[in-house]
Amino acid sequence: QVELVESGGGLVQAGGSLRLSCAASGRSFRTMGWFRPAPGKEREFVAGCYSDSSTVYADSVKGRFTVSRGNAKNTMYLQMNRLKPEDTAVYYCAATTVLTLLSVSRVQYWGRGTQVTVSS
Repeated sequence: QVELVESGGGLVQAGGSLRLSCAASGRSFRTMGWFRPAPGKEREFVAGCYSDSSTVYADSVKGRFTVSRGNAKNTMYLQMNRLKPEDTAVYYCAATTVLTLLSVSRVQYWGRGTQVTVSS
């Protein structure tokens, strides 16, 4: 039984920080990442992290967010700094068993999401 469980969301003022966590179980995942809803899209890619710890980011979060895998490789974190009101969204953990550039169509497993709200 595969399960992805996010935690760490909450309410923060603009300029503040939050750290999201994703705990995955049931399979080994070579690619993990974060998505959030966006205008005109079901979900947009935010950041991804591979089993070799390499990372990739959307331009909108580059320099502010840091994604990492935990010592237990099926854990993943998203450190979000200098948050902006436009970062407000439900953040979804995503995972695949293969190495791939993440897109909605390539995600094999989804978490249920954690709400991040940034007040101005």
